[in-house]
Amino acid sequence: MQSAIHVVKSLNDNIDIVYLLDKPENSAKTCTEKEQAYLSSTFDRGEDIAVINQYNRFLFFVNNPKEEISYKRQELYRKKGYEIAKHIQKENIAHVQIAAPALELADILSFTEGFLLSCYQFLKYKSTKKEYALKTLSLFHPLLTKALIQELENIVEGTFLARDLVNEPAIFLSAEQLSQAMVVAGKEAGFHVEVLNKLKIKSLKMGGLLAVNSGSIQPPTFSILEYRPENAVNSKPYMLVGKGVVYDTGGLSLKPTPNSMDMMKSDMAGAAAVTGAMYAIAKNKLPVNVIGLIPATDNRPGGNAITPGDVITIFGGKTVEILNTDAEGRLILADALVYAQKYEPEIVIDLATLTGAAAKAIGKEGMVMMGNAREHWKNALKKAGNSTYERLVEFPLWEEYEKQLESEIADINNLGGSTAGAITAGLFLQHFTDYEWIHLDIAGPAFISSHDNYRGKHATGVGVRLLYNFVKSLSQK
Repeated sequence: MQSAIHVVKSLNDNIDIVYLLDKPENSAKTCTEKEQAYLSSTFDRGEDIAVINQYNRFLFFVNNPKEEISYKRQELYRKKGYEIAKHIQKENIAHVQIAAPALELADILSFTEGFLLSCYQFLKYKSTKKEYALKTLSLFHPLLTKALIQELENIVEGTFLARDLVNEPAIFLSAEQLSQAMVVAGKEAGFHVEVLNKLKIKSLKMGGLLAVNSGSIQPPTFSILEYRPENAVNSKPYMLVGKGVVYDTGGLSLKPTPNSMDMMKSDMAGAAAVTGAMYAIAKNKLPVNVIGLIPATDNRPGGNAITPGDVITIFGGKTVEILNTDAEGRLILADALVYAQKYEPEIVIDLATLTGAAAKAIGKEGMVMMGNAREHWKNALKKAGNSTYERLVEFPLWEEYEKQLESEIADINNLGGSTAGAITAGLFLQHFTDYEWIHLDIAGPAFISSHDNYRGKHATGVGVRLLYNFVKSLSQK
Protein backbone atom coordinates (compact mmCIF):
# COMPACT_ATOMS: atom_id res chain seq x y z
CA MET A 1 0.00 0.00 0.00
CA GLN A 2 1.17 3.56 -0.72
CA SER A 3 -0.30 4.84 2.56
CA ALA A 4 0.83 3.90 6.07
CA ILE A 5 -1.84 2.24 8.23
CA HIS A 6 -1.88 2.52 12.01
CA VAL A 7 -4.02 1.21 14.85
CA VAL A 8 -4.50 4.02 17.38
CA LYS A 9 -5.78 4.21 20.96
CA SER A 10 -7.31 7.67 20.63
CA LEU A 11 -8.34 10.14 17.91
CA ASN A 12 -6.58 13.32 16.84
CA ASP A 13 -9.04 16.23 16.72
CA ASN A 14 -6.97 18.01 14.06
CA ILE A 15 -7.26 15.22 11.47
CA ASP A 16 -10.25 14.29 9.27
CA ILE A 17 -12.37 11.57 10.85
CA VAL A 18 -14.73 8.93 9.48
CA TYR A 19 -17.24 7.79 12.11
CA LEU A 20 -18.98 4.46 11.66
CA LEU A 21 -22.07 4.90 13.81
CA ASP A 22 -23.98 2.22 15.68
CA LYS A 23 -26.85 4.71 16.20
CA PRO A 24 -27.37 8.06 14.41
CA GLU A 25 -27.86 9.91 17.71
CA ASN A 26 -24.34 9.01 18.82
CA SER A 27 -23.00 11.58 16.37
CA ALA A 28 -24.05 14.23 18.93
CA LYS A 29 -20.88 13.47 20.87
CA THR A 30 -18.74 15.12 18.19
CA CYS A 31 -21.11 17.69 16.61
CA THR A 32 -22.65 21.04 17.37
CA GLU A 33 -26.41 21.27 17.69
CA LYS A 34 -26.78 22.61 14.14
CA GLU A 35 -24.52 19.90 12.75
CA GLN A 36 -26.54 17.27 14.57
CA ALA A 37 -29.74 18.64 13.05
CA TYR A 38 -28.16 18.42 9.60
CA LEU A 39 -27.10 14.83 10.20
CA SER A 40 -30.54 13.86 11.47
CA SER A 41 -32.24 15.32 8.39
CA THR A 42 -29.72 13.58 6.10
CA PHE A 43 -30.30 10.19 7.70
CA ASP A 44 -34.06 10.75 7.84
CA ARG A 45 -34.02 11.13 4.04
CA GLY A 46 -32.62 7.62 3.84
CA GLU A 47 -29.05 8.63 3.02
CA ASP A 48 -26.35 6.56 4.72
CA ILE A 49 -23.43 8.99 4.55
CA ALA A 50 -23.25 12.60 5.74
CA VAL A 51 -20.31 14.98 5.38
CA ILE A 52 -19.57 18.02 7.54
CA ASN A 53 -16.86 20.49 6.54
CA GLN A 54 -15.53 22.18 9.68
CA TYR A 55 -12.95 24.05 7.54
CA ASN A 56 -9.99 22.76 9.53
CA ARG A 57 -11.15 19.17 9.00
CA PHE A 58 -13.87 17.00 7.46
CA LEU A 59 -16.15 14.76 9.48
CA PHE A 60 -17.71 11.84 7.64
CA PHE A 61 -20.58 9.94 9.26
CA VAL A 62 -21.62 6.48 8.07
CA ASN A 63 -24.94 5.18 9.32
CA ASN A 64 -25.35 1.59 10.46
CA PRO A 65 -26.87 -0.52 7.66
CA LYS A 66 -30.08 -2.36 8.48
CA GLU A 67 -28.91 -5.82 7.47
CA GLU A 68 -29.11 -8.88 9.69
CA ILE A 69 -27.39 -11.38 7.38
CA SER A 70 -23.72 -11.15 8.32
CA TYR A 71 -22.03 -11.57 4.93
CA LYS A 72 -24.42 -9.11 3.27
CA ARG A 73 -23.81 -6.61 6.05
CA GLN A 74 -20.05 -6.85 5.53
CA GLU A 75 -20.48 -6.25 1.81
CA LEU A 76 -22.52 -3.12 2.54
CA TYR A 77 -19.65 -1.88 4.69
CA ARG A 78 -17.14 -2.57 1.89
CA LYS A 79 -19.28 -0.48 -0.44
CA LYS A 80 -19.49 2.30 2.14
CA GLY A 81 -15.71 2.14 2.36
CA TYR A 82 -15.63 2.75 -1.37
CA GLU A 83 -17.97 5.76 -1.09
CA ILE A 84 -15.85 7.35 1.63
CA ALA A 85 -12.66 6.65 -0.35
CA LYS A 86 -14.12 8.60 -3.28
CA HIS A 87 -14.82 11.57 -0.95
CA ILE A 88 -11.28 11.39 0.43
CA GLN A 89 -9.80 11.28 -3.07
CA LYS A 90 -11.98 14.14 -4.33
CA GLU A 91 -10.90 16.39 -1.46
CA ASN A 92 -7.22 15.34 -1.77
CA ILE A 93 -7.09 14.43 1.91
CA ALA A 94 -3.71 13.13 3.02
CA HIS A 95 -4.44 11.92 6.56
CA VAL A 96 -7.66 10.30 7.74
CA GLN A 97 -8.93 8.43 10.78
CA ILE A 98 -11.62 5.75 10.85
CA ALA A 99 -13.43 5.26 14.16
CA ALA A 100 -16.00 2.57 15.02
CA PRO A 101 -15.83 2.16 18.82
CA ALA A 102 -19.34 0.73 19.23
CA LEU A 103 -19.51 -1.58 16.21
CA GLU A 104 -18.48 -5.19 15.68
CA LEU A 105 -14.83 -5.77 14.77
CA ALA A 106 -15.90 -7.29 11.44
CA ASP A 107 -17.64 -4.03 10.52
CA ILE A 108 -14.55 -1.82 10.66
CA LEU A 109 -12.45 -4.52 8.98
CA SER A 110 -14.90 -4.82 6.08
CA PHE A 111 -15.20 -1.05 5.77
CA THR A 112 -11.42 -0.70 5.73
CA GLU A 113 -11.12 -3.50 3.18
CA GLY A 114 -13.52 -1.72 0.81
CA PHE A 115 -11.72 1.56 1.45
CA LEU A 116 -8.28 0.13 0.66
CA LEU A 117 -9.43 -1.79 -2.41
CA SER A 118 -10.85 1.49 -3.72
CA CYS A 119 -7.40 3.11 -3.55
CA TYR A 120 -5.99 1.04 -6.43
CA GLN A 121 -4.40 2.89 -9.36
CA PHE A 122 -2.64 1.56 -12.46
CA LEU A 123 -0.48 4.50 -13.59
CA LYS A 124 2.54 2.71 -15.04
CA TYR A 125 2.00 4.00 -18.57
CA LYS A 126 0.76 7.51 -17.69
CA SER A 127 3.17 10.31 -18.56
CA THR A 128 1.52 12.50 -15.93
CA LYS A 129 0.72 10.49 -12.82
CA LYS A 130 -2.01 11.88 -10.57
CA GLU A 131 -1.68 9.74 -7.48
CA TYR A 132 -4.16 9.84 -4.62
CA ALA A 133 -3.08 12.18 -1.83
CA LEU A 134 -3.70 9.77 1.05
CA LYS A 135 -0.56 9.20 3.13
CA THR A 136 -1.73 7.82 6.48
CA LEU A 137 -4.78 5.92 7.65
CA SER A 138 -5.43 5.56 11.39
CA LEU A 139 -7.95 3.05 12.73
CA PHE A 140 -9.70 3.21 16.08
CA HIS A 141 -11.58 0.24 17.59
CA PRO A 142 -11.12 -1.36 21.03
CA LEU A 143 -10.51 -4.87 19.62
CA LEU A 144 -8.45 -3.95 16.59
CA THR A 145 -4.83 -5.14 16.46
CA LYS A 146 -1.90 -4.45 14.19
CA ALA A 147 -1.81 -8.15 13.28
CA LEU A 148 -5.36 -8.01 11.91
CA ILE A 149 -4.59 -4.93 9.86
CA GLN A 150 -1.34 -6.44 8.58
CA GLU A 151 -3.26 -9.50 7.43
CA LEU A 152 -5.78 -7.29 5.63
CA GLU A 153 -3.00 -5.24 4.02
CA ASN A 154 -1.38 -8.40 2.64
CA ILE A 155 -4.68 -9.61 1.18
CA VAL A 156 -5.23 -6.24 -0.47
CA GLU A 157 -1.65 -6.28 -1.80
CA GLY A 158 -2.26 -9.74 -3.27
CA THR A 159 -5.40 -8.43 -4.95
CA PHE A 160 -3.51 -5.42 -6.31
CA LEU A 161 -0.78 -7.74 -7.62
CA ALA A 162 -3.41 -9.70 -9.53
CA ARG A 163 -4.95 -6.47 -10.87
CA ASP A 164 -1.56 -5.20 -12.00
CA LEU A 165 -0.81 -8.42 -13.88
CA VAL A 166 -4.16 -8.43 -15.66
CA ASN A 167 -3.97 -4.74 -16.52
CA GLU A 168 -0.52 -5.10 -18.08
CA PRO A 169 -0.68 -4.96 -21.90
CA ALA A 170 0.47 -8.04 -23.79
CA ILE A 171 3.36 -6.11 -25.36
CA PHE A 172 4.94 -6.22 -21.90
CA LEU A 173 3.49 -9.32 -20.30
CA SER A 174 4.63 -12.33 -22.31
CA ALA A 175 4.52 -15.80 -20.76
CA GLU A 176 8.15 -15.43 -19.73
CA GLN A 177 7.52 -12.03 -18.18
CA LEU A 178 4.48 -13.38 -16.32
CA SER A 179 6.64 -16.15 -14.88
CA GLN A 180 9.31 -13.63 -13.89
CA ALA A 181 6.65 -11.59 -12.08
CA MET A 182 5.78 -14.73 -10.12
CA VAL A 183 9.43 -15.21 -9.19
CA VAL A 184 9.61 -11.64 -7.89
CA ALA A 185 6.35 -12.07 -5.93
CA GLY A 186 7.61 -15.34 -4.45
CA LYS A 187 10.84 -13.75 -3.22
CA GLU A 188 8.89 -10.92 -1.60
CA ALA A 189 6.20 -13.07 0.02
CA GLY A 190 8.12 -16.25 0.81
CA PHE A 191 7.14 -18.95 -1.67
CA HIS A 192 9.30 -20.81 -4.18
CA VAL A 193 8.81 -20.58 -7.94
CA GLU A 194 10.21 -23.00 -10.51
CA VAL A 195 9.75 -22.03 -14.16
CA LEU A 196 9.83 -24.77 -16.80
CA ASN A 197 11.00 -23.46 -20.18
CA LYS A 198 9.91 -24.61 -23.63
CA LEU A 199 12.58 -27.30 -23.85
CA LYS A 200 11.42 -28.84 -20.57
CA ILE A 201 7.76 -28.52 -21.62
CA LYS A 202 8.60 -30.40 -24.82
CA SER A 203 10.41 -33.12 -22.88
CA LEU A 204 7.31 -33.58 -20.72
CA LYS A 205 5.14 -33.76 -23.85
CA MET A 206 2.66 -31.14 -22.67
CA GLY A 207 0.78 -31.23 -25.95
CA GLY A 208 -1.97 -28.79 -24.98
CA LEU A 209 0.38 -25.98 -24.00
CA LEU A 210 2.67 -26.60 -26.99
CA ALA A 211 -0.27 -26.68 -29.42
CA VAL A 212 -1.69 -23.36 -28.25
CA ASN A 213 1.79 -21.84 -28.35
CA SER A 214 2.52 -23.08 -31.87
CA GLY A 215 1.23 -19.88 -33.51
CA SER A 216 3.37 -17.58 -31.38
CA ILE A 217 6.94 -16.34 -31.65
CA GLN A 218 7.09 -16.12 -27.82
CA PRO A 219 7.91 -19.34 -25.91
CA PRO A 220 5.52 -20.82 -23.33
CA THR A 221 6.26 -21.35 -19.66
CA PHE A 222 4.96 -23.67 -16.97
CA SER A 223 5.38 -22.25 -13.47
CA ILE A 224 5.24 -24.20 -10.23
CA LEU A 225 4.60 -22.09 -7.12
CA GLU A 226 5.22 -23.86 -3.80
CA TYR A 227 4.56 -22.72 -0.26
CA ARG A 228 5.49 -25.42 2.25
CA PRO A 229 5.82 -24.12 5.82
CA GLU A 230 7.12 -26.50 8.47
CA ASN A 231 3.95 -26.13 10.55
CA ALA A 232 1.54 -27.02 7.71
CA VAL A 233 -1.68 -28.68 8.87
CA ASN A 234 -1.92 -30.75 5.66
CA SER A 235 0.55 -33.31 4.36
CA LYS A 236 -1.12 -33.60 0.95
CA PRO A 237 -1.13 -30.19 -0.75
CA TYR A 238 -4.03 -27.97 -1.60
CA MET A 239 -3.46 -27.07 -5.25
CA LEU A 240 -4.43 -23.99 -7.25
CA VAL A 241 -4.26 -24.02 -11.05
CA GLY A 242 -4.54 -20.81 -13.07
CA LYS A 243 -5.07 -20.32 -16.80
CA GLY A 244 -2.25 -18.13 -18.12
CA VAL A 245 -3.19 -17.16 -21.68
CA VAL A 246 -1.46 -13.79 -21.67
CA TYR A 247 -3.24 -12.75 -24.86
CA ASP A 248 -5.92 -14.57 -26.81
CA THR A 249 -6.62 -13.67 -30.42
CA GLY A 250 -8.60 -16.88 -30.79
CA GLY A 251 -5.85 -18.32 -32.99
CA LEU A 252 -7.02 -19.23 -36.50
CA SER A 253 -10.59 -19.16 -35.12
CA LEU A 254 -10.02 -15.42 -34.86
CA LYS A 255 -12.11 -13.37 -32.44
CA PRO A 256 -13.86 -10.15 -33.48
CA THR A 257 -12.07 -7.12 -32.01
CA PRO A 258 -14.86 -4.96 -30.44
CA ASN A 259 -15.95 -6.19 -26.99
CA SER A 260 -13.88 -9.34 -27.38
CA MET A 261 -10.27 -9.39 -28.54
CA ASP A 262 -9.73 -5.86 -27.23
CA MET A 263 -10.05 -7.21 -23.69
CA MET A 264 -8.06 -10.41 -24.14
CA LYS A 265 -5.00 -9.28 -22.21
CA SER A 266 -7.22 -10.36 -19.30
CA ASP A 267 -7.27 -14.01 -20.38
CA MET A 268 -4.60 -14.78 -17.77
CA ALA A 269 -6.77 -13.57 -14.86
CA GLY A 270 -6.84 -17.11 -13.44
CA ALA A 271 -3.05 -17.14 -13.31
CA ALA A 272 -3.08 -13.69 -11.71
CA ALA A 273 -5.57 -14.81 -9.07
CA VAL A 274 -3.44 -17.83 -8.15
CA THR A 275 -0.33 -15.63 -7.94
CA GLY A 276 -2.09 -13.04 -5.78
CA ALA A 277 -3.56 -15.70 -3.51
CA MET A 278 -0.17 -17.41 -3.07
CA TYR A 279 1.30 -13.99 -2.22
CA ALA A 280 -1.31 -13.34 0.51
CA ILE A 281 -1.13 -16.89 1.90
CA ALA A 282 2.67 -16.84 2.16
CA LYS A 283 2.90 -13.23 3.37
CA ASN A 284 0.47 -14.01 6.18
CA LYS A 285 2.28 -17.28 6.96
CA LEU A 286 -0.80 -19.48 6.94
CA PRO A 287 0.12 -23.00 8.18
CA VAL A 288 -0.81 -24.74 4.93
CA ASN A 289 0.95 -26.66 2.19
CA VAL A 290 -0.18 -24.98 -1.06
CA ILE A 291 1.05 -25.47 -4.63
CA GLY A 292 0.12 -23.37 -7.64
CA LEU A 293 0.47 -24.48 -11.28
CA ILE A 294 0.36 -21.94 -14.09
CA PRO A 295 0.70 -22.88 -17.77
CA ALA A 296 1.28 -19.71 -19.80
CA THR A 297 1.36 -18.72 -23.47
CA ASP A 298 -0.32 -16.38 -25.91
CA ASN A 299 -2.72 -17.72 -28.55
CA ARG A 300 -2.01 -16.30 -32.01
CA PRO A 301 -2.69 -17.33 -35.63
CA GLY A 302 0.91 -17.11 -36.85
CA GLY A 303 3.69 -19.58 -37.48
CA ASN A 304 2.58 -23.19 -37.37
CA ALA A 305 -0.66 -22.44 -35.51
CA ILE A 306 -2.97 -25.37 -34.79
CA THR A 307 -5.96 -25.62 -37.08
CA PRO A 308 -9.52 -26.87 -36.66
CA GLY A 309 -9.34 -30.58 -37.48
CA ASP A 310 -5.94 -31.16 -35.85
CA VAL A 311 -5.47 -33.84 -33.20
CA ILE A 312 -3.12 -33.23 -30.29
CA THR A 313 -1.96 -35.37 -27.36
CA ILE A 314 -2.27 -33.93 -23.86
CA PHE A 315 0.36 -34.65 -21.18
CA GLY A 316 -0.55 -38.13 -19.98
CA GLY A 317 -1.64 -39.49 -23.37
CA LYS A 318 -5.27 -38.50 -24.00
CA THR A 319 -5.92 -37.25 -27.55
CA VAL A 320 -8.04 -34.21 -28.40
CA GLU A 321 -9.59 -33.21 -31.72
CA ILE A 322 -9.40 -29.44 -32.22
CA LEU A 323 -12.71 -28.08 -33.50
CA ASN A 324 -12.05 -24.46 -32.54
CA THR A 325 -8.70 -22.89 -31.72
CA ASP A 326 -10.43 -20.31 -29.52
CA ALA A 327 -11.26 -23.10 -27.04
CA GLU A 328 -7.62 -23.03 -26.02
CA GLY A 329 -7.67 -22.41 -22.29
CA ARG A 330 -8.93 -25.89 -21.55
CA LEU A 331 -6.02 -27.35 -23.53
CA ILE A 332 -3.32 -25.76 -21.41
CA LEU A 333 -5.27 -26.43 -18.22
CA ALA A 334 -5.52 -30.10 -19.19
CA ASP A 335 -1.72 -30.41 -19.12
CA ALA A 336 -1.61 -28.73 -15.72
CA LEU A 337 -4.40 -30.87 -14.25
CA VAL A 338 -2.63 -34.08 -15.30
CA TYR A 339 0.66 -32.71 -13.93
CA ALA A 340 -1.09 -32.09 -10.59
CA GLN A 341 -1.62 -35.84 -10.20
CA LYS A 342 2.04 -36.36 -9.29
CA TYR A 343 1.53 -34.43 -6.03
CA GLU A 344 -1.38 -36.63 -4.86
CA PRO A 345 -3.29 -33.48 -3.87
CA GLU A 346 -6.01 -33.27 -1.25
CA ILE A 347 -8.04 -30.83 -3.37
CA VAL A 348 -7.39 -29.02 -6.67
CA ILE A 349 -9.10 -25.77 -7.66
CA ASP A 350 -8.60 -24.27 -11.09
CA LEU A 351 -9.51 -20.71 -12.04
CA ALA A 352 -9.93 -19.60 -15.65
CA THR A 353 -11.58 -17.01 -17.84
CA LEU A 354 -12.76 -20.03 -19.76
CA THR A 355 -16.08 -19.36 -21.50
CA GLY A 356 -18.27 -16.54 -22.66
CA ALA A 357 -21.14 -18.84 -21.71
CA ALA A 358 -20.32 -18.44 -18.01
CA ALA A 359 -20.19 -14.65 -18.34
CA LYS A 360 -23.53 -14.60 -20.15
CA ALA A 361 -25.11 -16.91 -17.60
CA ILE A 362 -24.42 -14.90 -14.43
CA GLY A 363 -22.62 -11.73 -15.58
CA LYS A 364 -19.98 -9.93 -13.54
CA GLU A 365 -21.81 -10.66 -10.29
CA GLY A 366 -20.31 -14.08 -9.63
CA MET A 367 -18.33 -17.11 -10.73
CA VAL A 368 -19.51 -20.41 -12.18
CA MET A 369 -18.43 -23.42 -10.13
CA MET A 370 -18.50 -27.12 -10.92
CA GLY A 371 -16.51 -30.20 -10.03
CA ASN A 372 -16.35 -33.73 -8.67
CA ALA A 373 -15.22 -32.76 -5.15
CA ARG A 374 -17.27 -33.86 -2.15
CA GLU A 375 -19.83 -31.48 -0.71
CA HIS A 376 -17.74 -30.37 2.25
CA TRP A 377 -15.16 -28.88 -0.14
CA LYS A 378 -17.80 -27.17 -2.22
CA ASN A 379 -19.61 -25.85 0.85
CA ALA A 380 -16.39 -24.44 2.29
CA LEU A 381 -15.64 -22.69 -0.99
CA LYS A 382 -19.19 -21.33 -1.26
CA LYS A 383 -18.94 -20.02 2.29
CA ALA A 384 -15.68 -18.27 1.40
CA GLY A 385 -17.43 -16.87 -1.67
CA ASN A 386 -20.18 -15.38 0.45
CA SER A 387 -17.75 -14.01 3.04
CA THR A 388 -15.74 -12.15 0.40
CA TYR A 389 -18.78 -11.52 -1.82
CA GLU A 390 -17.00 -13.32 -4.65
CA ARG A 391 -20.01 -15.57 -4.91
CA LEU A 392 -20.28 -18.95 -6.61
CA VAL A 393 -23.08 -20.57 -8.60
CA GLU A 394 -22.75 -24.34 -9.03
CA PHE A 395 -23.48 -25.83 -12.45
CA PRO A 396 -24.07 -29.59 -12.88
CA LEU A 397 -21.68 -32.00 -14.57
CA TRP A 398 -24.40 -34.36 -15.79
CA GLU A 399 -23.20 -37.29 -17.87
CA GLU A 400 -25.72 -36.41 -20.62
CA TYR A 401 -23.49 -33.49 -21.62
CA GLU A 402 -20.60 -35.87 -22.36
CA LYS A 403 -22.06 -36.70 -25.78
CA GLN A 404 -21.14 -33.18 -26.93
CA LEU A 405 -17.45 -33.98 -26.38
CA GLU A 406 -17.40 -37.15 -28.46
CA SER A 407 -14.99 -37.30 -31.39
CA GLU A 408 -14.84 -39.73 -34.32
CA ILE A 409 -11.06 -39.54 -34.60
CA ALA A 410 -9.79 -38.74 -31.08
CA ASP A 411 -10.66 -39.45 -27.45
CA ILE A 412 -12.60 -36.19 -27.10
CA ASN A 413 -13.07 -32.88 -28.90
CA ASN A 414 -12.28 -29.47 -27.43
CA LEU A 415 -15.48 -27.61 -28.24
CA GLY A 416 -18.69 -29.34 -27.23
CA GLY A 417 -22.05 -28.40 -28.71
CA SER A 418 -24.05 -25.23 -29.16
CA THR A 419 -25.55 -25.28 -25.65
CA ALA A 420 -24.23 -25.47 -22.07
CA GLY A 421 -20.81 -24.17 -23.12
CA ALA A 422 -19.57 -23.50 -19.59
CA ILE A 423 -20.55 -27.02 -18.52
CA THR A 424 -18.99 -28.86 -21.44
CA ALA A 425 -15.78 -26.89 -20.84
CA GLY A 426 -15.83 -28.10 -17.24
CA LEU A 427 -16.56 -31.66 -18.35
CA PHE A 428 -13.60 -31.48 -20.70
CA LEU A 429 -11.34 -30.57 -17.77
CA GLN A 430 -12.74 -33.36 -15.60
CA HIS A 431 -11.30 -35.89 -18.08
CA PHE A 432 -7.83 -34.94 -16.81
CA THR A 433 -8.43 -35.32 -13.08
CA ASP A 434 -8.14 -38.34 -10.81
CA TYR A 435 -8.58 -36.42 -7.54
CA GLU A 436 -11.10 -34.14 -5.88
CA TRP A 437 -11.41 -31.08 -8.06
CA ILE A 438 -13.37 -27.82 -8.42
CA HIS A 439 -13.42 -25.62 -11.51
CA LEU A 440 -14.14 -21.88 -11.31
CA ASP A 441 -15.00 -20.02 -14.50
CA ILE A 442 -14.25 -16.37 -13.71
CA ALA A 443 -14.93 -14.95 -17.19
CA GLY A 444 -17.70 -12.64 -15.93
CA PRO A 445 -16.07 -10.74 -13.03
CA ALA A 446 -12.36 -10.89 -13.95
CA PHE A 447 -12.29 -7.80 -16.21
CA ILE A 448 -15.17 -5.31 -16.29
CA SER A 449 -15.72 -2.41 -18.67
CA SER A 450 -17.50 -0.04 -16.28
CA HIS A 451 -16.64 1.06 -12.74
CA ASP A 452 -18.09 -1.17 -10.03
CA ASN A 453 -17.53 0.30 -6.55
CA TYR A 454 -14.46 -1.12 -4.74
CA ARG A 455 -13.75 -3.58 -7.56
CA GLY A 456 -12.90 -0.62 -9.76
CA LYS A 457 -12.75 -0.76 -13.55
CA HIS A 458 -10.98 -3.31 -15.76
CA ALA A 459 -9.01 -5.87 -13.69
CA THR A 460 -10.79 -6.71 -10.42
CA GLY A 461 -8.37 -9.23 -8.93
CA VAL A 462 -11.29 -11.59 -8.43
CA GLY A 463 -10.40 -14.92 -6.84
CA VAL A 464 -7.58 -13.72 -4.59
CA ARG A 465 -9.73 -12.93 -1.56
CA LEU A 466 -11.90 -15.99 -2.20
CA LEU A 467 -8.95 -18.40 -2.30
CA TYR A 468 -7.28 -16.80 0.70
CA ASN A 469 -10.44 -17.04 2.78
CA PHE A 470 -10.97 -20.66 1.71
CA VAL A 471 -7.40 -21.75 2.47
CA LYS A 472 -7.42 -19.89 5.79
CA SER A 473 -10.58 -21.76 6.82
CA LEU A 474 -8.81 -25.05 6.07
CA SER A 475 -5.76 -23.98 8.09
CA GLN A 476 -7.90 -23.49 11.19
CA LYS A 477 -9.28 -27.02 11.29
